[in-house]
Amino acid sequence: MRWLFSETAISYQLSALSYQLTASRSPRSLIPDAHFRILCAVPFSYDDFDLSGVATYPLASRKSKAHASEFAKVYQPGSGVAGLVASLPAMLAGEDFRAVVGAVRAARASSGGMLWGLGAHVIKTGLAPVLIDLMERGFVSAIAMNGAGIIHDFEVALSGATSEEVEDALGPGRFGMAEETGTLLNAAINQGVAAGKGIGQAVGERLLELSPRHGALSLVAAAARLGVPVTVHVAIGTDIIHMHPAASGAALGEGSLRDFRYFVSNVARLRGGVYLNCGSAVLLPEVFLKAVALVRNRGISLDGLTTVNLDFMRLYRPLTNVVSRPTAGIGKGYSLVGHHELMIPLLAAALIEP
Repeated sequence: MRWLFSETAISYQLSALSYQLTASRSPRSLIPDAHFRILCAVPFSYDDFDLSGVATYPLASRKSKAHASEFAKVYQPGSGVAGLVASLPAMLAGEDFRAVVGAVRAARASSGGMLWGLGAHVIKTGLAPVLIDLMERGFVSAIAMNGAGIIHDFEVALSGATSEEVEDALGPGRFGMAEETGTLLNAAINQGVAAGKGIGQAVGERLLELSPRHGALSLVAAAARLGVPVTVHVAIGTDIIHMHPAASGAALGEGSLRDFRYFVSNVARLRGGVYLNCGSAVLLPEVFLKAVALVRNRGISLDGLTTVNLDFMRLYRPLTNVVSRPTAGIGKGYSLVGHHELMIPLLAAALIEP
């Protein structure tokens, strides 16, 4: 449909409609017929488009984006994880996955640094054993977590279980009120921060002291045992331990700020290294961007940096604050989409398999 407008007609109509709203008069009675005719649609006719002059070209002359040489290969039984990875298509996510594996291996070989940012979902879906094994094999230089992540890890170490059913517990007023979680974890933070430690270091050392029944499943305890730094980045009021009387805003704030500065120091070592953001949609991507800003403010090079966002969906902050902005002009960013409980074991197996 085609419309013909004149500036005078539009101005006249708007003035008339405004008058009608205040005087409850019909806009049609205020505008001359000439202006309504100018605003009327001019109908098209049923015309068959002439294709006789359409230009074509030889298929072989076209630049195509998908080539047979890049197609997937049939998996060969017995070829293992390496064979599976090699069989993936040499395009899109298949090629990106191989590139990430190569970047992490290269960082390990060159001491470029491999910094893992972990959301709480990674812990509560049972991936600590996989990540502990990667730590022991030298594929983890440092770990960053949010507050919920360290809660899940602490509960797993104590009881071998975590993650309550919120819908069932919220109504009766029981949500987040496990005694050991609120009392012991807050005490570890309060005492450790008072001794000059960050939250991650404080909790890791406390878990080693407690030697809980399921401590072998604790990522934070394993990091403390192996000397791998853990930083915890807290948004006060978002975690269940903040609801307990033992929670100290002073300790949480001081400890999280101290961990932020440790984290910046870790990021400053990522020239030729890799940062992997796994399952944090907002907090860790924001913290990472600020760390990159501080590192660059000091004139420290991050050339050759590879960043990876691994999550089950693409979201704004991870894509901008992890994948694209920090690597612009100096490195490469990748986004791998899939469930953590599938993708992280696959990535770990690909790193381990020769």
